Amino acid sequence: MTGSEISITALVTIAAAAVVTYALRIGGLLLSDKLPRNGKFKTFMDALPGTILLSLVAPGIATAGFWGVIAAFCTGLCAYKTGNVFVSMLIGIGIIVVQRNFL
Repeated sequence: MTGSEISITALVTIAAAAVVTYALRIGGLLLSDKLPRNGKFKTFMDALPGTILLSLVAPGIATAGFWGVIAAFCTGLCAYKTGNVFVSMLIGIGIIVVQRNFL
C-alpha cells in the first residue's frame, strides 16, 4: 500500500464512523419522542444514568482493591454530606495518591 491509499482508507473509515455516530444520536432524539413519559418505563429511565455511572466506576474500584473501596466510600460520603462533587473527587483522589506513594 502506498501512503495515499492508507490516507484514503483512513479518511473513509473516519467518515463512516462519524456518519454512524451522528445517525445514532439523531435516531435517539427521534425515538425519545415516542417513549412513554410515565409508569415503570419512566422509573427505569430515571435510574439509568446512575446505573451507567456505576458500571463505569465499579471496575476501577474493584481493580484498586481495598484502598479503592475506601476512597470510593469516602468520596460518596463526602458527596452525600456536602453536595460538593468536586471536593469529594479530590478526597478520593487524595486517598489513592497517599496510598500509592506513601503506604
